[in-house]
Amino acid sequence: MNPQQPQTKITLSNTGDYREHYANSVQVRVSLWDFFLLFGTMNQNAPDAVQIQNFEGIFLSPQQAKALSNVLQQNVSQYESTFGEIKLEPKGPASVQ
Repeated sequence: MNPQQPQTKITLSNTGDYREHYANSVQVRVSLWDFFLLFGTMNQNAPDAVQIQNFEGIFLSPQQAKALSNVLQQNVSQYESTFGEIKLEPKGPASVQ
C-alpha cells in the first residue's frame, strides 16, 4: 500500500506593485537558459504601418515555459469547446457592392 502524500496548500497573493494589462502582442525569445516573453499592445494607424508598445518582459525557465504551454493548451481547448473554434485570421468587414 502506498501512503498518499498530503496535498500541498497553495496560497496566492499579489505584491504591492501588481498590475494587470491587456496585451495583443507577445514576442518570444529563447536561449539555452530561459524563455523571454515580451508583452505589448499593437496598433495599426495606417494600412502599411503597425506600432507595438511593449510594457512588460517576463523571463521563464524552460520548465515553466513548458508548464505554461500545457496550461494554455488546456484552457484554449476548454474555451473552444464552450464558445467554438478560435480563428487566427481575423475577418475584415464585408465589402459592400
